[in-house]
Amino acid sequence: MDNKTLKNEYESYVSKQQGVSFMQSEKWSKVKKDWLSEQILLKDECGYVQGAVQMLIKKIPFLHTSFIYIPRGPVCDMHDKYAVKRLTELIRLYAQKYNAFMVRIDPMIEHNDTQAIDLLTSLGFRYNTNKYEDDMIQSQKNYILNIAGKTSEQVFGSFHPKWRYNIRTAVRKGVKCVYDSSRLDDFYTLMQETGNRDGFCIRSKEYYQKLLETLGDNARLYMCYSPQGMPLSGAISVCYGDRVSYVYGASTAKQRNLMPNYLMQWQMIIWAIESGCRIYDFMGVPHFEDESHPNYGVYRFKKGFNGTAVTYAGEFDLILSEPKYRLARNVLRIRGYKKI
Repeated sequence: MDNKTLKNEYESYVSKQQGVSFMQSEKWSKVKKDWLSEQILLKDECGYVQGAVQMLIKKIPFLHTSFIYIPRGPVCDMHDKYAVKRLTELIRLYAQKYNAFMVRIDPMIEHNDTQAIDLLTSLGFRYNTNKYEDDMIQSQKNYILNIAGKTSEQVFGSFHPKWRYNIRTAVRKGVKCVYDSSRLDDFYTLMQETGNRDGFCIRSKEYYQKLLETLGDNARLYMCYSPQGMPLSGAISVCYGDRVSYVYGASTAKQRNLMPNYLMQWQMIIWAIESGCRIYDFMGVPHFEDESHPNYGVYRFKKGFNGTAVTYAGEFDLILSEPKYRLARNVLRIRGYKKI
């Protein structure tokens, strides 16, 4: 099978799987600058696909090694011993090809799924049970809204009364919510303000531009404006598989009484409903159990949409060379890669 055929077949399979993340889309690999990628399709003797995995490869030339990351994968029944075992064997082969010191995965399994966790550890994966959630590459805790088979009216009616009121308030006060990738400058201005206000680093404008261009119809940039045309809030969301994911968000501290964030979330949820999705994923709610934590306000806002907080198992590492692992991790942390 030539490379183009493989990628097309891979994408066709993965995009139809329940619960899959857009990070396992072949398109997503093209967003990641300075990373290589490989896609694997696992087939049985009859040619039936039993699983798939996309690997992102970061070469580390000065150490003559590489780091392989499999975000939100593999894509298979994580209780299927044969599929998980065969995919692990194939992952090991690619790790040898790239002289990798480690492979990291953070599959879409929950923290209490002992069957899947035990299977991974039996295959040589090291389960990072004591890792602090802020040090993980992906959020370990997400907020999920199940919209399967529901109409917009049913979903809207399930929101907390105050949240329904706030959405109606935004509409009544003339807030306009549109999706339009050409408004990236407005979004980036809001991202800069949000990053400065909340104390986190943001991506470059070019990164967001590449994301929108590469994912095409799978991604939307939503923007909310005041009646006078002032940018109030913005978000980038991705529709893939059976879910829409709220990936990046930003807002101004001005005119919050217009409630733009409530209307923006509702418009993205409508997109998920109209697309026939099963899930609207609000993404991260770190430390949602701790009301005293600075991030608790994020959870409180998302909770009003009447979803469910999900805690994933987290990260698993397949260490290919213990000496290289210790050396590479120490060097990379000195260089600022704190999450490896």
